[in-house]
Amino acid sequence: MFKIYTKTGDKGGTSLIGGVRVPKNHIRIESYGTVDELNSYIGMVNDLAQNEQINEWLREIQDRLFTLGAALATNPDKEVKMKLPDLHDTDVTWLEERIDTMNEVLPEMRSFILPGGNLASSTCHVARCVCRRAERICVDMQEHEEVIAPLIIQYLNRLSDFLFVLARYIGHINNAPEIPWRARV
Repeated sequence: MFKIYTKTGDKGGTSLIGGVRVPKNHIRIESYGTVDELNSYIGMVNDLAQNEQINEWLREIQDRLFTLGAALATNPDKEVKMKLPDLHDTDVTWLEERIDTMNEVLPEMRSFILPGGNLASSTCHVARCVCRRAERICVDMQEHEEVIAPLIIQYLNRLSDFLFVLARYIGHINNAPEIPWRARV
């Protein structure tokens, strides 16, 4: 029987793909942990959206996030014996195409909007914020000369754009109001 617990992390360490042990607060662990959190929120958006097309898109994104997480969880200094999936430029293009498709039916934005409208839209905004945090952590990795593929940062950047537009789109197809931000004067 497979046991979920190994007890190898009981003292605050864990292993990257490739076998190198690092503390659980290592920036690589923080990066792929945040991507995992993002994937969980996207799963919640998927459950709440109740739209076949959106569900298909989000399942594709969840798959890409596992790919991205595997890349972040891999020690760049060790040769890995297993075959890991790759992220491709076409994955970014795929997001851009869906953004353009959704924007075709959305009203033009004339101001900032407050996150909300309905539960699926609100959850999508939370996912967008988590995505931005994952992006910031990956940029921090790059700043500290940790090996990270630039495509990972590009994908997360575009994904946060996608999630913003998706939040608006979900509200739109559900006739939820968009509440413009009105600055106090």
